[in-house]
Amino acid sequence: MPTPISPGAVFEPERWGLPAAAVDTLADRLHQLWTRFRACFTTTTRDGSDQAWVYLRGLLTMTTERNFANIARRVVDPADDGQALQQFMSNSPWSAQLVLHQVQTEVAATPALQRGGVLLLDESADEKAGIHSAGAGRQYNGRLGKVELSQVGVFLAFAKGTLWTWIDGELFVPKDWFTPEMTDERQRVGLPPGREFATKPELGWQMIQRVRARGVPFEVVLCDDLYGRSGWLRHQLDRARVRYLADVPVDTQVYLTQPVLGVPVARGRRGRPATRVQVVNGVKPVEVRQVAQRAETSFRRFQVRDTERGVLDEHFALRQVWTLREGEVAQEWLVMRQEELGTSYALSNAPATTTPAQLVDWKCRRFGIECSNQDAKSELGWDEFRAQKVAAWEHHLALTVLASWFVAQTKVDWAEKFVRDGSLAEELEVPTLPALSVANVRELLQAVMPLQQLSPEQARRLVVKHLVERARSTRSRRKAQLRERGPT
Repeated sequence: MPTPISPGAVFEPERWGLPAAAVDTLADRLHQLWTRFRACFTTTTRDGSDQAWVYLRGLLTMTTERNFANIARRVVDPADDGQALQQFMSNSPWSAQLVLHQVQTEVAATPALQRGGVLLLDESADEKAGIHSAGAGRQYNGRLGKVELSQVGVFLAFAKGTLWTWIDGELFVPKDWFTPEMTDERQRVGLPPGREFATKPELGWQMIQRVRARGVPFEVVLCDDLYGRSGWLRHQLDRARVRYLADVPVDTQVYLTQPVLGVPVARGRRGRPATRVQVVNGVKPVEVRQVAQRAETSFRRFQVRDTERGVLDEHFALRQVWTLREGEVAQEWLVMRQEELGTSYALSNAPATTTPAQLVDWKCRRFGIECSNQDAKSELGWDEFRAQKVAAWEHHLALTVLASWFVAQTKVDWAEKFVRDGSLAEELEVPTLPALSVANVRELLQAVMPLQQLSPEQARRLVVKHLVERARSTRSRRKAQLRERGPT
């Protein structure tokens, strides 16, 4: 018989590692973070750190409509029109890379993150109403599942267990933006003159090199099939001795017997001699989905880990295969996972001695990619961004990364300082207790850093201000139309 539980016992915050003193100082913790980073927002002529503080608070404490004007009104003053904040985000030359660099340095210096971390490489698309935002164009939007007018970013997250933080990102700019016809548009949105077209895998490789140079510790790079299908990217990672496990499409070709490359020897005098390197020992490639269907491929059940939805318990098959990457033969692990919607596949350059349990664990941890991107959008306001210039996109990225690092660092510190009651899991009859979510930390922060509330009189004046601005905008458009039409 289980021990009876007092009705209120499991609801005591202290037992969950949430003492009142910790929550009371959460605002101070955020201010300390801003203090550490405030030099990143200073230029040769201006200190913009106060505006960075406003924007950071808006991302973490507001729930909707986190645009420049609304952030300024809710965080600073109901009468603030957000012009100073927009200037800071869109036109000020402070370096977003300095912020990202410092976040990466702090991640690297955190003792609790030294082992067991992974890098998650993925993209995220935001639907756009027009083509005037930097990099906007008709391109695949994974969120919508179709080609649509969108702006796409490529992001790198660091994850360990249930903890994650974005640590880098790059705006993907489609190839047609670099044509002569788009020169004026590139200048209008502030695309650097020296920037050249780069594919998404190339942007991902640039970011991975940056975080390695800054000492971010990780075991493996995980990515979806858009990046895994790039033999070039897998080749770069392998040459740099970076371990990866990359999802690949079902029609990816592999060899079950090691192929030998060479130039075929001519069998007679007729015809031109062969010059192209090719497989010369007669072995043929097969698609990974065909490997899964072969009689000798044996799927077995792995109990990966406990989750809030129950035990993660699925069937996997593993075997070593050979692939051709950038004209070279490479030996890789093929990891096959039977899922509800079908079988998924991944390739890894992990050593032949890697245990099946390790490969299976890595394959399952890609779920963190979806969590990190979803939290960035729904909890930190990433998809509420409404600006057109490259600088604004990069500045929004830097402050979103900083917000996600604040949450992650809070979770790390609290887990070390405020240990949970070990008997809670037994009382609740679960194997592990749920971790603090991004939403949980934000709720606590909102309680100690309340937003500005409008009085009825302030609301009246604000509505009148909006009406006046709309009327003036209409007047300006009418005058412009009259000038275009000329005298009648």
